[in-house]
Amino acid sequence: MEISASELSEVLKEVRQIQLRTGKVVSDVMAGEYHSVFKGRGMEFEDVREYSPGDDVRNIDWNVTARTNFPHIKTFKEERELTVMLLVDISASSGFGSTGYSKANIIAKICATIAFSAIKNNDKIELILFSDKIEHLIPAKKGSKHVLRIIRELLVSAKRLENYTSRAATSINVALEHLNKHRKKRGICFLVSDFISDDFEVDLRIAAKRHDITAISVADPRELVIPEIGLMEFEDAETGEIVLIDSADPQFQQEFTANVFQEEKKKKDFFRSLGIDLLEINTANSFENALVAFFKARGKRR
Repeated sequence: MEISASELSEVLKEVRQIQLRTGKVVSDVMAGEYHSVFKGRGMEFEDVREYSPGDDVRNIDWNVTARTNFPHIKTFKEERELTVMLLVDISASSGFGSTGYSKANIIAKICATIAFSAIKNNDKIELILFSDKIEHLIPAKKGSKHVLRIIRELLVSAKRLENYTSRAATSINVALEHLNKHRKKRGICFLVSDFISDDFEVDLRIAAKRHDITAISVADPRELVIPEIGLMEFEDAETGEIVLIDSADPQFQQEFTANVFQEEKKKKDFFRSLGIDLLEINTANSFENALVAFFKARGKRR
């Protein structure tokens, strides 16, 4: 089901707002943090110039120095040409939101910030939208127009999910199989999901050997804490199953809290075992602050 004309107008307005909002974040902090974390393939020779005190003597160009009788050093520039792949979960569960924004909407903004940071560093961006199948693919390109196209596609998908026009389940394996089959050259991969999915360890392990992968887990606060307000109906967005629970029941609260803790620990241990960084974002909090803190922390480990 397509979104209406008024909803499309709303999406285009939000694209412009995101461009302005993320532009400040990118200019102020993120582009530099991104650059320090994701290095290019190496350094290539650019030019020679006269030696200045403090220059690395290992870079002296002895041939030019001999010809001119003045010490000269070689200068280099970083070879980037990196490809950033955004693997984004647009299954039905991503449409849930209790804070005024759905998980899918916050995911779009997270991806926008990463994408603008990437193009500011002259990298390419590719988008793969998936549920239980590959829903849409935008091949890797550079430029702000390309990023705006990606943001628009993410927001349109978010709007469809918020309108409950999808019952698609999550299969992270589908996205990883596509990545492993079609992207042999090493790149930077952001796997963005709520990770409500069946086992995908084998394909993720293969992908992690080829690419620099970061997992971004997005959760709504109501998935972590349920208020004690009595009888409530819960509907599984991906199956349509409806369950009636008593949220004020102490036993339910205890079991729910224990289950959330167990699942969160299991998720962290899983990604740690594969050597994959995990960034957890709660839609009730600032995703910008979470992104910046994450990249700063990762940069210090380099």
